[in-house]
Amino acid sequence: MLEKLLRRKNVEVQLSITERVVNIKHRTIPSHVAIIMDGNGRWASRRSLPRIAGHHEGMKTVRKITRIANDIGIKVLTLYAFSTENWKRPKIEIDFLMKLPGEFLTTYLPELIEQNVKVEMIGDTSSLPIHTQEAIAKAVEATSSNNGLILNFAMNYGSRLEIVETVKEIAQMAVSNQISIEEIDETLINAHLMTSHLPEPDLLIRTSGEVRLSNFMLWQLAYSEFSFTDVLWPDFDEACMLSAIEEFQLRNRRFGSVEGEKGV
Repeated sequence: MLEKLLRRKNVEVQLSITERVVNIKHRTIPSHVAIIMDGNGRWASRRSLPRIAGHHEGMKTVRKITRIANDIGIKVLTLYAFSTENWKRPKIEIDFLMKLPGEFLTTYLPELIEQNVKVEMIGDTSSLPIHTQEAIAKAVEATSSNNGLILNFAMNYGSRLEIVETVKEIAQMAVSNQISIEEIDETLINAHLMTSHLPEPDLLIRTSGEVRLSNFMLWQLAYSEFSFTDVLWPDFDEACMLSAIEEFQLRNRRFGSVEGEKGV
């Protein structure tokens, strides 16, 4: 009897999610959603588990959120997987985090290919372990011809470093007389960022109750809508994602103007 009730409840929840997805598709859908995946360690601590258990559970959430983002019709999903500051964490945790891309992509690569998802990465790959680089490169190559959702991992990424490297590139162009100082503008800077081929994020989501950007896409998020939730990343499910999108669709995006543009 209990099993039957649980099955019925699961069906009702799924129908609710399906209906919400349909409703969302009738409104303005964010083209690019960026997520700071936070709270894996706290999720594990609250269950008296090692921090790496939280990271492993968070990997399952990546799969769920990728699938629902693809269903909605989002074009780009950028996930902040490992920052340039995360190297300060204990070595055992870093080693585990460096293995996760390989585990995730090996496990779910056939599904990503089937769903027409294209895997990309921003960040400094040179400092990543060889096995991490190879796992990412394999997924990028295997999905290179896909033209659906872009699943963009930010690995060993820091926005200030990105901006510094961009300034260096443009300064070198000026020094070598390829451009004049007067030609340096927002368009030129955008063209030299790691995200130059992507639209700027319409929506930033951060989980776990923290309300800061943590050196993530500082330039690109200038006019993004922000959504902060107390839900820890391993508990962030399809319903949470839909709630963030629905909230976005109710906002009036002004982009500095008086009237702006409504999300609905």
